[in-house]
Amino acid sequence: MRGVASRAALILALSLTPALAVQPDEVLPDAALESRAREISQKLRCPVCQGENIDESNAPISRDLRLYVRERLVEGDSNDQVIDAVADRFGEFVLFEPRQTGANLILWFAAPLMALIAALTAWGFLRGRNRPAPEVRALDAAERKRLDEIMRS
Repeated sequence: MRGVASRAALILALSLTPALAVQPDEVLPDAALESRAREISQKLRCPVCQGENIDESNAPISRDLRLYVRERLVEGDSNDQVIDAVADRFGEFVLFEPRQTGANLILWFAAPLMALIAALTAWGFLRGRNRPAPEVRALDAAERKRLDEIMRS
């Protein structure tokens, strides 16, 4: 009975791991190339699913992209060349990590710049709160008389 429970727990644990969509007929015989293909596939977004990389997506377009990546690797392309070829074909949308060039620089530097502005604003606000209150003095007779006139009218 104890062996059955441990086997059931093992099967349950293995079934909860994310299932990858790579089919056995896609796997390259060269382990080094296959490892590179998997690494590249993790960086490419499925054009249909949008939230999944092509390594995990079951969409037909993801399968085509996985095959294309492997085809380019077999032809001798570097990882960067393969990623560039896919981005040229489908646009930068398929990259989970946009390139740090051109208009994308705005995206890359906007968050740190906003954090710096927020930190400076908070520092200025907190610094202003620590200033001593101005000295308060009592009204003299002329000021009190003027105040009474204003209050009556």
